[in-house]
Order: sequence, then structure tokens, then C-alpha cells
Amino acid sequence: MKVLFICNQNQNRSKTAEEVFREQFNTLSAGLYNQKPVTEKQLQWADVVVVMEEEQRHEVAKRFPELYLQKRILCLDIPDIYHYNDPPLIEILKLKVEENLELLA
Repeated sequence: MKVLFICNQNQNRSKTAEEVFREQFNTLSAGLYNQKPVTEKQLQWADVVVVMEEEQRHEVAKRFPELYLQKRILCLDIPDIYHYNDPPLIEILKLKVEENLELLA
């Protein structure tokens, strides 16, 4: 399964998630407001798109309306208060993905 993790800058949450779940899924990460924002090609590649906040889901819908309707998009509701590879971030990522595992299948 190909999973694309998206957050605001692709510095902390999505980048950590990409690494944490690399063994379990085929993963990539992207940001929405960085110098190289998520692309249509990345969205097309993904079987599932995982955003960290609802606002990011809305932004993906606004930027890619047709692709948005074709993709399964899951929101983990993880606020932007963590650092890259922060142990509490890793713990909450694992918990939230485990809770939503059936949606990733």
C-alpha cells in the first residue's frame, strides 16, 4: 500500500510518519506550504493520503479537486506542536495509525 503523509511544511509530522511507517507501507511525505509543495503526481501515486489536520484536507481539496474525490484521505488530528522524530510524536502517530488501520487496508 502506498501512503502519502502530508503536513504544513514536511519538516516534522509527515516526515517522521514517512520514516516510522516505511517498514509497514510504501511511504512518501510532502508539505503544503513549503518550497516544494505536494504535487498532483504525488497524490496520483498514493493509495491513501494521510493529513495531520482537517485544514490540510480542505487545502488538498482546494488545490486538487478532481483527485481529492478519487482518493481516500485520512486525518490523524495531530497538532503542529512536535519536532522531527520527537518520541511523543512517534507514539501518537503509531497510536492513530493503529486506530485507523482498517481504513488503510
